[in-house]
Amino acid sequence: MAAVLRRGSVLRLRLPAPVWLPLRGGGRAICSSAPRHGDSECFTPTLSARLAGLSYPELQQMSREDPDTFWGSIAQERLSWTKPFERVQDCDLDKGQVRWFLGGRLNVSVNCLDVHAQTHPERVALIWERDEPGTEVKVTYRELLESTCRLANALRSHGVLKGDRVAIYMPVSPLAVAAMLACARIGAVHTVVFAGFSSEALAGRIQDAQCKVVVTCNQAVRGGRAIDLKTTVDAAVRTCSSVKHVFVAQRTSSPAPKGDLDVPLEEAMGRESADCPPEPMDSEDPLFMLYTSGSTGKPKGIVHTQAGYLLYAALTHQCVFGYRPGDVFGCMADIGWITGHSYVVYGPLCNGATSVLFESTPTYPDPGRYWEVVERLGINQFYGAPTALRLLLKYDESWVTRYDRSSLRTLGSVGEPINHEAWEWFHRVVGDGRCPLVDTWWQTETGGVCIAPHPAEDGAPIVPAMAMRPFYGVEPVLLGDKGECLQGPGVRGALCIKKAWPGLARTIYGDHQRYLDAYFKPYPGHYFTGDGAWRSEDGFYQITGRTDDVINISGHRLGTAEIEDALDEHPAVPEAAVIGVPHSIKGEVPFAFLVLKDGEQTQEVILKELRLLVATKIAKYAIPDHFLVVKRLPKTRSGKIMRRILRTVAVGGAGALGDTSTLDDPSVVTEIIAAHLWPVGSLSALCSADMD
Repeated sequence: MAAVLRRGSVLRLRLPAPVWLPLRGGGRAICSSAPRHGDSECFTPTLSARLAGLSYPELQQMSREDPDTFWGSIAQERLSWTKPFERVQDCDLDKGQVRWFLGGRLNVSVNCLDVHAQTHPERVALIWERDEPGTEVKVTYRELLESTCRLANALRSHGVLKGDRVAIYMPVSPLAVAAMLACARIGAVHTVVFAGFSSEALAGRIQDAQCKVVVTCNQAVRGGRAIDLKTTVDAAVRTCSSVKHVFVAQRTSSPAPKGDLDVPLEEAMGRESADCPPEPMDSEDPLFMLYTSGSTGKPKGIVHTQAGYLLYAALTHQCVFGYRPGDVFGCMADIGWITGHSYVVYGPLCNGATSVLFESTPTYPDPGRYWEVVERLGINQFYGAPTALRLLLKYDESWVTRYDRSSLRTLGSVGEPINHEAWEWFHRVVGDGRCPLVDTWWQTETGGVCIAPHPAEDGAPIVPAMAMRPFYGVEPVLLGDKGECLQGPGVRGALCIKKAWPGLARTIYGDHQRYLDAYFKPYPGHYFTGDGAWRSEDGFYQITGRTDDVINISGHRLGTAEIEDALDEHPAVPEAAVIGVPHSIKGEVPFAFLVLKDGEQTQEVILKELRLLVATKIAKYAIPDHFLVVKRLPKTRSGKIMRRILRTVAVGGAGALGDTSTLDDPSVVTEIIAAHLWPVGSLSALCSADMD
């Protein structure tokens, strides 16, 4: 879109030039009152007519003891079916078999668009918060449905059939959402690739999925910079013989290089009808696949199917965040990640919500960007990553308090366990101490939130920096090294889930055996999350980190997340990552990578204080033997620290780093290797000194 968009103006476009959908003026949502800090919402939503009037404990009990009635009644009422399902579930975790709503047929795009366009056509579905503040684009359900249908027809006209795979390599935008929903409408399987991955990473995903089409843009815009996407796609498709067409949209006025496979997307959509009959899909047909890196090997194409995933995303969106009709839901995630799929697109749109698409960065044009957006758009629920929060808390609080945040009712964190300092800042400064803060635990594989403070009984407390309560139908268990079930409070072990739920991924594309080996073989009869957890005296769950991030120090098992949490409490340490490295006597010892704030203290002073802090918070044996100061930590775009890279660098194996394609910025690896080879000052030399 080459034209400069001004807030409050309306851009009406005539086909064949449906560039990024119409612009509508600003406006604010009505502010709602919020519960006290520490309290759950005094509001239990009606999940279905059959479940109406049941309390939270009764709903939780039914979801576990009678899942057919619980999930069956919700699916029957909340989803629009072309053919009713005949059986609620057929699941056997011993075999890794997960099937829900068997015999049913529906279309996901109908549930996200048509049902709302028919009843509330002018309700805003998406607010595209473009990179430049004050130029937001509002898209109604009617407009999004029309664009989705035109794009779906364009795909069909170019040979895309039910079951074909389509790669989407686009920035956050209404057109990217329309591309996802267009695939769902015709039964194609989309795989969204974060528009920041290299051509090699993109090619690997296209090749694995055997994608027939790629949908992209000439450029992306982020943080005031234009990023060429088409050149990346061109380099990728040279090695991808399955690709027959590359649809190219214009995000900026810059011309894109032209290739033999190219189809101008706006022109193609302009030739198509705004009506596209939806393809009836079986409940267990694939909806999308999303690639996620394992600790080793090539990325895994996690496959989610139609009805179960959609229902779970919608229900968790409502119950975890306290969504109410008319709310503006602000999830800051990119659509290239599962959070963007579940809580930017499918969950909110299935519920008829207004969902924010955030194209920019937390610090552009200044560190107040998030909170200026909250004020201008009237956001009611704000869902962000601890990584961004830790970045922002380094700045003066005035960047937050200068903006009106009274519209906020719920705060949420996602991507990794949130440390106490970030939690307190988020709750106290951003939420004025009045908004419940839900620390959510879930994975690409789970499809939606599995453990969070909400839903809960009215007035139930929220423990800071703790995921706490399992969602309806999710039964977590803690298992020991020998697979034994660890009973009672005050225990820690491998976090597993003993019964299937509708949102659980069904397979890894093209490699079902890898799916079975990764998630069901380690602890037969259970879904193995790969994470460790601790159960408190009150029965709440605290995620302690990946089980491969558990260090065995002289026989003491300790999660790296616990050490990191202690280090993060130091005011000079906004971020820390801890991994285990071999030790000839102790077996393993902790190695801490630190990001430090600029300040008056020397590194030597900070180190001594950190050693004392860890000893006080945990124990002397938990004090890291090694500290290394780095500028940044290696993170995926969703904010997760890629600890295997740190582990490889720490043991001197930088030449075998493995897959780094999911890193937000791969250049960070070079910085860390350099810091390890030439540590600043005498910090590393002090690390192995015994503490008095």
